[in-house]
Order: sequence, then structure tokens, then C-alpha cells
Amino acid sequence: MPDTELMPIGAFARHSGLTSSALRFYADSGLLHPAEVDPVSGYRYYSADQVARATALRRLREIAMPLAEVDAVLDAGPEEASRLIDEHVAKVLADAEAARRKAAVVKSSLAGAPTGVPIAALKGPVLADAIEQVLTATVREPGVPVLGGVRVEANREAITLTATDRYRLSIRTLAPAEAPTTPWAATVAGDDLRAAAAAVRRSALVRIEATAHGMWLRPAGGEDRHCRLLSEEFPDYRSMLASLPAAGTRLTIGKNALLRALAEHPGERITWHVTRRGIDVPSIGDGHPDVAIPAAVTGRDLRIVFELTTLYPAVGTAIGPDVMLDLRGPDQPVTIRSADRGDLTTLAMPVGPDRHGSA
Repeated sequence: MPDTELMPIGAFARHSGLTSSALRFYADSGLLHPAEVDPVSGYRYYSADQVARATALRRLREIAMPLAEVDAVLDAGPEEASRLIDEHVAKVLADAEAARRKAAVVKSSLAGAPTGVPIAALKGPVLADAIEQVLTATVREPGVPVLGGVRVEANREAITLTATDRYRLSIRTLAPAEAPTTPWAATVAGDDLRAAAAAVRRSALVRIEATAHGMWLRPAGGEDRHCRLLSEEFPDYRSMLASLPAAGTRLTIGKNALLRALAEHPGERITWHVTRRGIDVPSIGDGHPDVAIPAAVTGRDLRIVFELTTLYPAVGTAIGPDVMLDLRGPDQPVTIRSADRGDLTTLAMPVGPDRHGSA
């Protein structure tokens, strides 16, 4: 007879969350042998210290991990197990993305499905850069999917990509290789654009086509990429831009020097005292000295505070060695753009006076 501390298969099933039939299957597969089998009745018994392995097995199967990989994870140390799980999840996500792309192709080829309307053609590396630049101003926010999207607008002169997370607004204007033949505007899923950027970058020319529910990126000689459209209304950024007051302070500064100062700042917020000499960053204590960042400044002196997570990516995506910042006040958006190129513009919100904390 089995040890009284052993559990019959039914009790063990309740403790582990696995069914009795699943336990028999995993025993036959060699993944989880019973602690003891009654030689007369054939009843299977499990020990309490097998519950953890059984629970882990169940969870791994819930993420669709194959049996051979489950066996490897269960027998591996923590670090190796984590690596194997990460590899499996990456493969599942890649397979899901491939299935989504193939499904889009199938749907577009079905009888009666709407064909794509040609919009424009762009140089692949230029389009990829623009996608990556504006995506820094997106955010995944539950219930507001449009903040994770990119507004794509085409007219006869240009293609404009715009994104905003409420604290940043990034606008990139592109001169098309072939002028748009049809005016078009829609909000495109940012995740789809992010996934397509690498393939787009490798193509000399990418044609854009639009359907009722998506946008096709068709790289020359590469695999077509489908990006979903978002139905939610994109924020009215044009009205916001039109209502901005004139800048009272303008500074021009080397991009790398500014990024270095931001990266080395120890706090989550950074305070700037902007004067004719440049930017003074006061110490936040703990032995950190004041920092002076040289800049060419015109206009009035100003004290302004930024979240580093807002300001750093806004500066980092600027094009060229120098950036120009137009400051309107401590609670007004700051416009950041390249000093010599105006086709990428980013607005970043400072921390308003009522939100000042330690900087």
C-alpha cells in the first residue's frame, strides 16, 4: 500500500490544476511520473513536493509550449529556464504576426475584396527613419488605442506622420519619391508600423496603398506589410498648434552635448534656468554639482522643469548635430526641431508649476 502521505491522483489533480487524464498523459510522456503506483490496483499516488512541478508544467502548457521544451524548462536552472521561456514566447509572437500578415493577404485576395488604392511612394530608409522617430511619441494606454497610433496624411506636396501621447507631439514631413495621386488620411496602428520598419528600411522604394481597413507598405523586391487602421478619432493637433503663443525664449544647442547632460542627470526631473549664457541645471544634492550647458539663447530668462522620460526622446530623435528649442513658458509646450532642417518637429510638455517636485 502507498505511504499515507501520498495523494491519490484525484486529490493531486485538485492541488495541481491538472485533470486526472492529463496526469496520466504526462506520466506516460515521462514528464511527471507518480511517486508510487499500487502494483495490484494500478492506482497512482503523488507526493506533495510534486505539486510545484505539476503546476509549472500546467502553466507552460497554457502558453502552448511543446512537450520537449517543457521537459527542458522543468529540468533547467532558473536562468536557463527563463531564457527558454523567453525564446518560446518570442517564437509564438513571431508566428502570430506572420499569421496576421498572411490573413491580411488572404482577405485582400478574396473575390470581391476591395483592392488597394495607390497613395504614394517613398524611399524606404527615409520612411523607416520617420516611423521610428514619431513612434517615440506614442504610448500604450488601455482604453485609448489611438495614442498608440500614427496619423498618416498625404496630399500632393507631402506625406506627414504624426503621433502624440499627450505629453509629446512628433510630426515628420516627407517629400515623396512619387507624388501622392490621391489625398488620404488615416490613423495607423503603431505596433504594425514598428514591426514593418526593418523590412521597409531595406527597400530602395516603398509604395503605400490604402484599403478600407488597412494600409499596405509594398517594398520593392520585399514582402508586403499590412498595417491596421484605427477607428478612433485622432487628437486635433492642428488646432492645438494654431493656438500656441509665440515663443519667448529660443535656444540653439549641440544635440550630443544636451543628450549627454540629460543622460548624466541623476533625477527623474530636470530643472533648467535658461539665461543668455545657456542652461544652468541646479544641483539636486547628494554631492551632485551644478551643471552649465552652453547654448545660444535669445529672449527672456526662464525657469522650466521637464520629466526626463519626456524630454530625452524628444531631443534624441532630432535630425542633425544641433537642435533648436522654442520655449513659451513653464507650463506651455516646447517646440524641438533640428536647427537646419524643419521636416521633424516635436513638442514636449514641461512639468507645470503646480506639479513641481524635486528636480
